Amino acid sequence: FLTIVVLVNLGGFVDFTFTQEPQDSVTVRGGTLQLDCQAQSDVAAAGPPAITWRKDGVLLSAVVDERRRQLANGSLLVQNVVHSRHHRPDEGEYQCLATLDGLGSIVSRTAKVTVAGPLKVVVPTESVSSYLGDTALLRCEVSGDPTPVIRWQKNREDLPLTFNPESRLAALPSGSLQVSRVQPPDSATYRCLADNPGSTRTGTDAELRVLPEPGVTRNLQFLQRPSRVSALLGTDAVLECSASGYPTPSIQWRRGEELIQKFSTKEDLVVYLFCCFLCFSAVPPQFLNYPTNTYAYESTDIELECAVTGNPPPTVRWMKNGEEVIPSDYFQIVDGSNLQILGLVKSDEGFYQCIAENSAGSSQAMAQLLLREPEATPSQLSPTQTPSGTPLTYSSSSDPPPVSPSPGVALPSAPRDLVPVLVSSRFVRLSWRPPEEAGGAVQTYGVYYSQDGVERERSVNVSEPESLELTVSNLKPEESYSFRVIAYNDVGPGESSQYFVSLCTTVQVPSRVESLRAGSLSPTSVQVNWEPPSLPNGPVLGYRLLWTESPLTVPVCVQSVEVNGLNYKMEGLNKFTEYTVRVLAINRYGPGTASEPLSVTTQSDVPSAPPQNITLEVVLSRSIKVSWQPPPRGAQNGLITAYKIKYRKTGRRGDQEAIEPNNFWYLFTGLEKGSQYSFQVAAMTVNGTGPASEWFTAETPENDLDESQVPDQPSSLHVRPLPNSIIMSWTPPLSPNILVRGYIIGYGVGSPYAETVRVDSKQRYYSIENLEPSSHYVISLKAFNNAGEGVPLYESAVTRSLTDPIDPSEDDLFHLFDKYPTPMPDTSTPMIPPVGVQAVALSSDSVRVSWADNSMTKNQKASEVRYYSVKWKTSYSTSGKYKSADTTALSHTVTGLKPNTMYEFAVMVTKGRKSSTWSMTAHATTYEAAPSSAPKDLTVISREGRPRAILISWQPPMEANGRITGYILYYTLDKNMPIDDWVMEAISGDRLTHQVVDLNLDTVYYFRIQAKNAKGVGPLSEPIHFRTAKGRGGDHAYWPSDNNLIDRSSINESPIGQMRPPHGSATPQKNSNLLVIIVVSVGAVTVVVVVIVALICTRRSSAQQRKKRASHSASKRKGSQKDLRPPDLWIHHEEMEMKNMEKAPSIAPSGRDSPIQSCQDLPQVAHSQSESQMGSKSSHSGRITLYVIIL
Repeated sequence: FLTIVVLVNLGGFVDFTFTQEPQDSVTVRGGTLQLDCQAQSDVAAAGPPAITWRKDGVLLSAVVDERRRQLANGSLLVQNVVHSRHHRPDEGEYQCLATLDGLGSIVSRTAKVTVAGPLKVVVPTESVSSYLGDTALLRCEVSGDPTPVIRWQKNREDLPLTFNPESRLAALPSGSLQVSRVQPPDSATYRCLADNPGSTRTGTDAELRVLPEPGVTRNLQFLQRPSRVSALLGTDAVLECSASGYPTPSIQWRRGEELIQKFSTKEDLVVYLFCCFLCFSAVPPQFLNYPTNTYAYESTDIELECAVTGNPPPTVRWMKNGEEVIPSDYFQIVDGSNLQILGLVKSDEGFYQCIAENSAGSSQAMAQLLLREPEATPSQLSPTQTPSGTPLTYSSSSDPPPVSPSPGVALPSAPRDLVPVLVSSRFVRLSWRPPEEAGGAVQTYGVYYSQDGVERERSVNVSEPESLELTVSNLKPEESYSFRVIAYNDVGPGESSQYFVSLCTTVQVPSRVESLRAGSLSPTSVQVNWEPPSLPNGPVLGYRLLWTESPLTVPVCVQSVEVNGLNYKMEGLNKFTEYTVRVLAINRYGPGTASEPLSVTTQSDVPSAPPQNITLEVVLSRSIKVSWQPPPRGAQNGLITAYKIKYRKTGRRGDQEAIEPNNFWYLFTGLEKGSQYSFQVAAMTVNGTGPASEWFTAETPENDLDESQVPDQPSSLHVRPLPNSIIMSWTPPLSPNILVRGYIIGYGVGSPYAETVRVDSKQRYYSIENLEPSSHYVISLKAFNNAGEGVPLYESAVTRSLTDPIDPSEDDLFHLFDKYPTPMPDTSTPMIPPVGVQAVALSSDSVRVSWADNSMTKNQKASEVRYYSVKWKTSYSTSGKYKSADTTALSHTVTGLKPNTMYEFAVMVTKGRKSSTWSMTAHATTYEAAPSSAPKDLTVISREGRPRAILISWQPPMEANGRITGYILYYTLDKNMPIDDWVMEAISGDRLTHQVVDLNLDTVYYFRIQAKNAKGVGPLSEPIHFRTAKGRGGDHAYWPSDNNLIDRSSINESPIGQMRPPHGSATPQKNSNLLVIIVVSVGAVTVVVVVIVALICTRRSSAQQRKKRASHSASKRKGSQKDLRPPDLWIHHEEMEMKNMEKAPSIAPSGRDSPIQSCQDLPQVAHSQSESQMGSKSSHSGRITLYVIIL
């Protein structure tokens, strides 16, 4: 009864929704995380929805990590949250999946879980001096995840966090403290405090000194420039802008070209209050059109609508039963975000979700798709749902009304003479004759068609009921299609016509254009010319010009334009860039073959950006070294021929220049001691000099540091071992007057002198790579200068084993580096991304990614911590979501990947507040592994007309982890038997069906199956049972003749993989018939042999009598006759032969035994007659016959 209720309730649409979804959460290391999820439906008979969880798209299992536990209400509980720099198993994106058995699944919103990490002071607070009435800015930048809250203290007393327009002290969103219209009471000690759920950091004390206003003109100086701000619609936002100078500067705000307001300095604070409407507002996705529940028929096409808006524009993806829909020929994204499904099949039923996401949030909507049998005709549906030439689909919130045939009205017979009228490359026009028996008026005709090799069948209706022709379009050239037509009357669809197969032929498109030429006109334009094709195959309607940058970018961006003439001027191109150009002609059949690609390079120009990563290093008291990197590749606009460096001493007018043609550095000597110098760098091409960088300032010391003696020992050395590396950090010698030119690092197993590395004097950390796991290393560190090497400092460490995870209780690396803050470099120019990215698979779940960092030359080391971010995803993923990890080394091993899967990797370098763009992508495919899931949908069906045979089918495993090389099928009568006692049949290749014969009638069998590949076998499927047919042979049990299925009572040891027959099973009739045939055949052959032997013996006896004239005694004649008798092979060796036969089955190879099960199975031979009672010939004959049978 329960099953009937479920079927009745499941006939219509189901109200299946989440009542509670997981939300974004911030937790701490060692804490407890709980994500809630509940769902409900209006189908009570189906039971409550089953809840499962995913993390980063992978199904979670409580068996893998005992810290995770799913509560009875569906919530996910994670205890003792683990988090470190290299091991973050609990941080990521979570989703819950609700499933109704037999109906489908829906997936919840994505909840981002962040584990609050330690805070890092990026810009420490420094003391500042400000003139009376001017503006002062105390900086404090602290990074962390999540973003910390910054508060300030004045003389160790908290300043108010709330923004008060009347107050001259304002804490800005960036963390800085602005003091407007500085007054003497503002002179005090300030410090910032940063808090997030993970930790709290207290900044250094900084003093604000108030100086009397001298009344001398001071240049305008921006203390804080505005930066791009994004904020959710309806929330507050602040654009920061702070300036100082004398006379008091005024500040103006503009929105585009529109002047918003003009403020004096004493109103500067108001600027921060009323600029929020100037900011970029982020709007979460909002639905304009929702997908609706839809009924449809098999072979038809449907389109699920989903229109969304938001800022920035949201991305849309579709999910079916909790799995992402991958676009294909039959699942297409149309009109930007609608999902079109072509040629519906029964498996397309389920729940479809439209998920829209942008940086402001995400939204989702759901619809259910149900397929119906074609009971109703188009005329019985809503007219708006069945326009001419469209499939039979309709939307509804309830079940469609049942259709009852009218009494005495028959369905139409099959339409006749279906033939093609016109066959082209992309369409076929069909015609047919009406059915002989229409059963009333024909309402319409439906044409069904499918591509060969594709299971999906599509359909289209004629535009008029009386029309006997239809054009099927949007076909693929050179593909075969099958067509059939069905007539509909008032009752419903009639019989189908016979299939007609047609091949879409290739059309006569134009050949390639002739004499393609291209030449550069300017840095941004190219002229392209060509001649018409030699074989136009009709009038040429136009040409299509295609071009792309060369080498090809990823993804490839191909641009095209339609041209009527034989030339075209390409404009708006990138400077000094190589392009690949192709042209193709178009006639009435479509575009022809594209020409061979032609390369052309635009002309060079002056650089459009300054050099990057400019650093100054004070070498001695009278010299400063300036270093830089070239401008970004896209801004060089030609070959860089030299660099122009301008410099000046602060307080002096006029600039001096220097030209450096070869290197990325220049050493300025002969400078004045104790003076401040400013430098800027510009790149040059043959076309001229590009824009110069900003001014960078450095100050020479009053005296040179002492280099007459070697440096002291470094003041501290810290090491942290990892499985294949040791990260070390140190502090410089305590003596500040002795010059340190660099450090020498030594390391080795048991000795610190096996390997040595020299690093720059600014270096404060180093990562020793390519070490052996579980090994004891001794490390030495010493400073050096021109006087020699100082005293070394020693430390030892044991690298971790590969199976030893990172201890989450240990401090993370950024704790270590925070102890040694360094000044922040300039943030105006981007960094060069890592180059030479390579990805090499190490195992089935790990890939090693390595790269080079050209932003740090061999002779130039970073003056502060730089780290690298590695991101990766599967190459076939369309979601655009990456996983990532950070490292300080030039390589990283990514683990936890899927076997036999191609991944793409990219790397980015971060140095302080500056980050590069992502590098070029590298690809790697993980190794194969044994299947980790069992084959799906194991099904057993009987064979018609063969009651003792069955056909077994299945689907490949979801996690094949490699190419399937075969399957192993097991079956038995007792499912509780060990699997080694089941009958085993190996199935080679990737076949998905197998036939088992000679089974017992009316018997229940149990079946299991497992897949195998080159790496091993996977898990077994769950057992399924099947009862064979009863047949017509009475109640006698039947046992198969398979040699595997033998009686174990006849052997000493049971071969693996064999089954005991049921009690009372008879000897198979097939074996009995075979034995009779063998005996009769051998008997006939024996008679012929006996006759031949008798003739030979008779002739020999006659010959001997002629040769020997003397008479012989009777006894000697008897002796001669005995010698001529063949050996006694049965009577005298009966016991020996019987013993050998009893041993025969036990020595047969396992799995293929001898067909003779025991000696009792042979026909017994009577021995009642004595040998003397047998005639000579009969005795010979009888013995020979028995001898042949034994063989």
